[in-house]
Amino acid sequence: MNCTKEELLLYAVTDRSWLHGRTLKEQVKEALDGGVTFLQLREKQIDSELFLQEAQELKELCKQYQVPFVINDDVELALKVDADGVHVGQSDMEAGDVRKKLGKDKIIGVSAQTVEQAVMAEKHGADYLGVGAVFPTSSKDDAQEVDYETLKAICQAVQIPVIAIGGINAQNVDRLKGSGICGVAVISAIFAQEDIKEAAKELKNRTKEVTGI
Repeated sequence: MNCTKEELLLYAVTDRSWLHGRTLKEQVKEALDGGVTFLQLREKQIDSELFLQEAQELKELCKQYQVPFVINDDVELALKVDADGVHVGQSDMEAGDVRKKLGKDKIIGVSAQTVEQAVMAEKHGADYLGVGAVFPTSSKDDAQEVDYETLKAICQAVQIPVIAIGGINAQNVDRLKGSGICGVAVISAIFAQEDIKEAAKELKNRTKEVTGI
């Protein structure tokens, strides 16, 4: 396995929606100062040259903090900047195909909504699973919701770490207690907050209580 449960405790996913004239790097640095343990660069509307530059900058920043850095969906870009890995959705690419391209030492995360998808992803070489949306979310218009029982069943069905994603914040994270997750992935709960560092710190402490990690 290429990443530990501890590294997946507080997994931040970037979003340009809340930059308000600041750079993504500045915001990510604040999040890392607040205790983020894993970072995913996710960009949907940005030209490839800027994406490449951003990926290189954030990779270097994460390296300074010794935090794993993965890129959402883009396997070619991950290879180009030598990121720690990628995160892929069900419709992007089979984990097995990604593994062939990236090699055995890189981190591969896969989104899953059902036990069947989770077991298949593990079988094909995924290192961890992102399961959700566990709560309603505005970050993904097409996000299907995954109830607590399904989340728990997924955690029990696989050996690899599972993180919950979707609508999680410091106020509702305790509702995931006992599910078997080792961490949470968030976007707005960190990056939409006025004090990013403080928001990350609070969420990390609450997630520790939930996971016991």
